[in-house]
Amino acid sequence: MAKTGATQLDTVFAARQITKVYHMGEVDVHALRGVDLDLYRGEFVVLLGPSGSGKSTLLNILGGLDTPSAGSVHYLDKELTDFDDAALTRYRRDHVGFVFQFYNLIPSLNARENVALITEIARNPMTPSEALALVDLQEREDHFPAQMSGGEQQRVAIARAVAKRPDVLLCDEPTGALDVQTGVLVLGAIQRINRELGTTTAVITHNAVIADMADRVIHLSGGLITGVDTNTTKREAHELTW
Repeated sequence: MAKTGATQLDTVFAARQITKVYHMGEVDVHALRGVDLDLYRGEFVVLLGPSGSGKSTLLNILGGLDTPSAGSVHYLDKELTDFDDAALTRYRRDHVGFVFQFYNLIPSLNARENVALITEIARNPMTPSEALALVDLQEREDHFPAQMSGGEQQRVAIARAVAKRPDVLLCDEPTGALDVQTGVLVLGAIQRINRELGTTTAVITHNAVIADMADRVIHLSGGLITGVDTNTTKREAHELTW
């Protein structure tokens, strides 16, 4: 699954034969069944598949939120599958930004303060104002979550995720709770960060329209990668509708 012309230095993630089995009482649930995956520096990838296809499990393993039952995952020259809990915590803190379907903002903090939760512990952060400007919310810094729309809250969550200048941005159904118009604004913010910061970006979704934004589209079903498409022409977020 190598990218044409890619070098070893371009490879950010190399996952080999990843399996994940969840033991639910007497039942074993096979979320991933031997997945091989490479993600490359600076690319925008969409992981596309229905609910239960293994998308979130794969993303969580890449992000160090979960560990595989078998197989190996390399991040650059490091093998994540050898990391203990403390090393995984450092990896998540220093290298990965997460965006989830639900915003997880703290209601009693304004937008700037929510972003500052990350900038205060990061090694080389932007200022909260810089991060909010990246998602076009510089005029909303002093507003609390209850004073913002769902799309604005999600963009605050994106600003919080990228304020530490992560190498990788992992987004799990970032538009799942939003209407089309608002979702397009959120996707535009993610697209801008990928382009302007060169952040390797992976977005998981069941919405096939979003795949048109990607450099590559990785299709999952039943815990397996069933195909990979490369977009020769990518669409802008504002061109999408569903």
